Amino acid sequence: MSKITLRLGKVDSGSMPADKLTFLSGYHATMSKALREKMAFRDEGDGRWRKFEEVAGNTVSELQQFLKDAGFMPRGNVDGVFGYMTHSGVRLFQEYVRTVEGDASIGTPDGIAGKNTFRHIENWKTAKAGKPEFICKWGQSSPNTGSEEFKQYLAVLQKAKDLYVAESNPILKFMDNISFASDTKKITDWDTTNETIHLVGIRRNQDKIALKRGNDDLFILLINGIVFKFWGSTDPSQTMAFNFETKKGRMDEAFLIEGQHVYKFGWHKVSDGRRVYRALKPADRGVLVFRDRDDNNALTPEDMMKGLDNEPNNSINIHWSGKGHTNYSAGCQVIAGRSYINPEGQIVDCSAFASPGYGDLARSKTRGAYNMLTDLILNYAPAGVHTIVYTLARDESSFLSEDIDETTIEDWIEGMKNV
Repeated sequence: MSKITLRLGKVDSGSMPADKLTFLSGYHATMSKALREKMAFRDEGDGRWRKFEEVAGNTVSELQQFLKDAGFMPRGNVDGVFGYMTHSGVRLFQEYVRTVEGDASIGTPDGIAGKNTFRHIENWKTAKAGKPEFICKWGQSSPNTGSEEFKQYLAVLQKAKDLYVAESNPILKFMDNISFASDTKKITDWDTTNETIHLVGIRRNQDKIALKRGNDDLFILLINGIVFKFWGSTDPSQTMAFNFETKKGRMDEAFLIEGQHVYKFGWHKVSDGRRVYRALKPADRGVLVFRDRDDNNALTPEDMMKGLDNEPNNSINIHWSGKGHTNYSAGCQVIAGRSYINPEGQIVDCSAFASPGYGDLARSKTRGAYNMLTDLILNYAPAGVHTIVYTLARDESSFLSEDIDETTIEDWIEGMKNV
């Protein structure tokens, strides 16, 4: 068992990268120039920037090898540098022990490998050595051997594509008239393959007037043959889009168009070194949006008939929405940290350590369920893949099936909200 506490930035003796800026460039590409030039890891747990720091021995590479062998960091390199993928792998291990193994003594999944985490690693090695379960359930799955639920959702995606190609949805028709390039796909280009990381957003109540919207929408992650469900909001609150005290911001808040969009790994709050954290961003040019043109704090048929913005929007990210009490969206797609549903269909409670906002992150709180989303995407993405496909649909749309109806979605969301 290691006597050293390992966390972001720790490096085995002799493994220090010769060019730190290049080492970090693939992860920090969407950050501001000033933040990239820090040449340090962004520690979202306590808001610090952690520089590369050498430690004696090869404890980092030993940790990485375990995470790789046990299926928590399948695409990560065993390079002796405790970087973002190692950080995510540790958090996934901690969350797996806490929830799947049912051992709360692992503590908060914070990505820090201290004595307690190493004790659980040693216990894992002792109990599972040479057995199939040495590889965690999440790591044993694959896109080609996916669960029945995984296959079901892919079939629903394909069914929706076929239907919309044959009988174009009035909303999706707007995309066919767009002459400029964007990260929003035309219907004929929709991706429904099993190797792609799919995030599906189910929008509800977008036409109901609400100055301050709640988190009442569903998100379904299809990754590596398994399914996780989250909740949050696909719609903006005007209280976030416009500051009523300073009179700054927009009253015509943006609503992402239904359809399929390409997103990449990136960061939110990229200009703020104190708050920047991992998120998903439009892959290249931006996505297509409608606006609340009549300022009634809803997306109505009248708003949509007035058409889309005449240029793609590159600021509609997929990011954190605190614990879930408040909708932190000014147009982004936001994920609550309070809870999620695992591949077994069980609601997982993160409320004990999920922070309601930035303030508690430095006081042993985390982004809770949102961290699960980003960690899964980072560590279970196929090699060389840096994007996901985000499909936004409505609860009353033909995207649904006999097994996935409005009542089921309502039950999932209410269950996660009320843990």
